[in-house]
Amino acid sequence: MTWRLGDLTVNRVGFGAMRLPQRGTAFDRRAEPRDRGQAIEVLRKAVELGVDHIDTAAFYFSATRSANELINSALAPYPEDLVIVTKVGPGRTPQGEWLPLATPEQLKGQVEENLRQLGRDHLDVVNLRISGLDDLSAHFGRLAELQRDGLVRHLGLSNVKPHHLDQAQRIAEVVCVQNSYGLGHHPEQDDFVGVCRERGIAYVPFFALTGANQEAGTSAEDDVVTEIAHARGASPAQIRLAWTLARGPHVLVIPGTGDPAHLRQNVEAGEMDLTADELTRLDAAHLSGG
Repeated sequence: MTWRLGDLTVNRVGFGAMRLPQRGTAFDRRAEPRDRGQAIEVLRKAVELGVDHIDTAAFYFSATRSANELINSALAPYPEDLVIVTKVGPGRTPQGEWLPLATPEQLKGQVEENLRQLGRDHLDVVNLRISGLDDLSAHFGRLAELQRDGLVRHLGLSNVKPHHLDQAQRIAEVVCVQNSYGLGHHPEQDDFVGVCRERGIAYVPFFALTGANQEAGTSAEDDVVTEIAHARGASPAQIRLAWTLARGPHVLVIPGTGDPAHLRQNVEAGEMDLTADELTRLDAAHLSGG
């Protein structure tokens, strides 16, 4: 169960670091900070379980924790096969307020910020995450320059539409697309998932378990998911991850958690094969909105 990010090969179940700095998302300034020791334990356990793809960003931080710093502390010196994927484009003030989308000229500073925090001399994959930008050519062109300068190995996209992928591919190779998608969540993305498969590009859903505005696990109470989970002796989250992976061999998942038990369950979902009947029922639930 592997796929390629350019010349890098990763297991299809990775780890998302957004929840590491605190409980809930890294953007809720009212949330309780996560125990530092527990966060470091989860990262080390993830690698021990075979996770070799970690998704992060410099803007994943709370008042007292930074996802990048936790990754550096837990895993450096990094295993040779570990692929760290980060994002640029958005920015936050030290107080956590969101800044306007970075200009093309500001992207180098964001890349260098990730390099410093992670303790790397280059970044394996950098996703350009956009919001409200119809033409990303100038931004992606700047990242392509940083790639030629050796600061970045591979480039990807996040929060984009198919025409953005077309724009980017005219400039440089795109190894992954990272969009919000999951069972019953943005079914209109189905066609885009197919486009990425045809072009040999990894499709990496975020919020594959819950949807953008739900706490982890609550959306897994859907009747069909729950019935299948109970019949299999699995968790609803595992069924959702298995369904997502079944969308194609190019689909990767990056579930995040601060709980070592949930981490193990997430990794084990990568070995779960759903039956044709289970997939038919889940597909119907997906198209009906979960």
